[in-house]
Amino acid sequence: MEPSGGAKPSKAEAIKVASQYLKTFLAEEVHDGQTHFSENAAVVLKFHGSYQQDDRDHRTQFKREGKEKGFQFMVRTRVVGGKITAQQYLAVDKLAMTVGNNTIRITTRQEFQLHGVAKQDLTSTIRAVNESLLSTLATCGDVERNVLCCPAPIHDSVHEAMQADADRWASHCAPRASSYWDIWFDGEKIENPLFPTAGPILVPTPGDDPTEPIYGKAFLPRKFKTAFAFPNDNCTDVQANDLGCVAIVENGTLVGYNILAGGGMGTTPSAQKTFPFLGVPICYVDRADVIKIGEAIIKVFRDYGNRSDRKRARLKYIIHDWGVPAFRAKVEEYFGQPLADPKDAPITDVDDHLGWNEQGDGKLFLGLPVENGRIKDEGSLRLASGLRALFSKYQVAGRLTCQQSLMLIDLDPAWRADIEATLQEYGIATVEQISTVRRWSMACPALPTCGLAVTESERALPTIMDQLEVELAKLGLENDRFTVRMTGCPNGCARPYNSDIGLVGRSASKNPDGTPGPGTYTIFLAGRTLGDRLNIEFKDYVPFDRVVPELAVVFARYKAERLAEETFGDFCLRIGVEELAGEPSPA
Repeated sequence: MEPSGGAKPSKAEAIKVASQYLKTFLAEEVHDGQTHFSENAAVVLKFHGSYQQDDRDHRTQFKREGKEKGFQFMVRTRVVGGKITAQQYLAVDKLAMTVGNNTIRITTRQEFQLHGVAKQDLTSTIRAVNESLLSTLATCGDVERNVLCCPAPIHDSVHEAMQADADRWASHCAPRASSYWDIWFDGEKIENPLFPTAGPILVPTPGDDPTEPIYGKAFLPRKFKTAFAFPNDNCTDVQANDLGCVAIVENGTLVGYNILAGGGMGTTPSAQKTFPFLGVPICYVDRADVIKIGEAIIKVFRDYGNRSDRKRARLKYIIHDWGVPAFRAKVEEYFGQPLADPKDAPITDVDDHLGWNEQGDGKLFLGLPVENGRIKDEGSLRLASGLRALFSKYQVAGRLTCQQSLMLIDLDPAWRADIEATLQEYGIATVEQISTVRRWSMACPALPTCGLAVTESERALPTIMDQLEVELAKLGLENDRFTVRMTGCPNGCARPYNSDIGLVGRSASKNPDGTPGPGTYTIFLAGRTLGDRLNIEFKDYVPFDRVVPELAVVFARYKAERLAEETFGDFCLRIGVEELAGEPSPA
């Protein structure tokens, strides 16, 4: 085991170091009057919370007409644990309507994304986000990303303690150099509760330490993701994260965490050296040590991660290559004292927190399904207008979920009838009004904004759901719970590799007019809703219009041959995906 540095660092590593703590390249181009950034500046921009993209629906047309690409920017907000106020929601909504594309997207990491922002509007957008006491800092780039936590606003000591720990860890790992403030705020710092300086651990705020004591001048080899979860409610998909903290509760008190490490979904099918991986148990720590163990793991990643090949630069490859015992020993070295073995606390359930629920303080919260996380007005569904009306009228807080849905919290029970009437007025479906298969589905944005997408995802999954609803109803399986997750490329942003059914974009196609078509997909089966098992490739290069017919054959066998209480994913594993793939599908 040798620290990284033997092989020549990748181009991205050189850019990070040359950026002088994320300032050089970007600072020179923010106000240069151009529609886009150079390649170097675009790399640095990610750390500040934005991706440079272009309108791929019109890319061919613009090229044919001799025009430059339709450059635009995605701006992502940091929302630790998905907690938002009414004022913050309305501020993001206003930005979507004024500088975005009239939609908001809830991500699978409890954040907001704005799409379609012009370069000339980046500075005002980032300032407005911060003035609402949110942030874009470290939502992208080779740093700790948005920290996930169970969003249920349950008023008990256990939920409140875990949310506090997630807040402390997110603040502790925020980049500390001043470039964010220097570039977007002319050096002014906005006091932000996302970076508290009070509590059990005093943490510096961004701008307090130009040397980045956690990250160093090259930051991390790749992104790093953290999630907190309960064993009986894995609503954050904890094993899909680099660092997973599973709460250990004894006699009604959160005493500590089982620590998992190495989860990650991204893969490249043409490169066998890459693969999805689920976090493995490393140790147990008392609650007081959760920051210390997290920092030890992130520093091992910093010092030993692959900085020459970004395809293999995630923490999972260190653990895979070294083995768990060697990795644990190195973490123990950085931790500075012996590590305790994990406690017996397996994942047993997942709650999507939809519908009406009691908070434990006499008030209610309402979880609303948001298909694929996209908040917009379209036809009779006026979700954007309806949520704007509800947050404006009631001025209550909200929460974002890792399943791309949204909660209204702290609701007086006396408001219930009026809220339900408002939902009906704006055509907003409650969880009781959507199918089970649609409830447990999600997709990444993919085309037309994501530069990595090879196929459709967000715009294609609703059609898949329409077709699946018909097939499942024919078989009497419409109430069975299983996850369907779709992505437009193998990077796996919607976590398709540990779902019951994963649909991953494989190859592109074109419509007759030259615009991108729906493409082909790899179908994966035999994961499960708990998120604690990887699925297995079922069929590859399946055309979009063949996806549901292929699945229908498997569902028919499931109906005929399943054991009592057997889930769909467990059935596929028991029968064998290879055997299921041999079944003839309808022509």
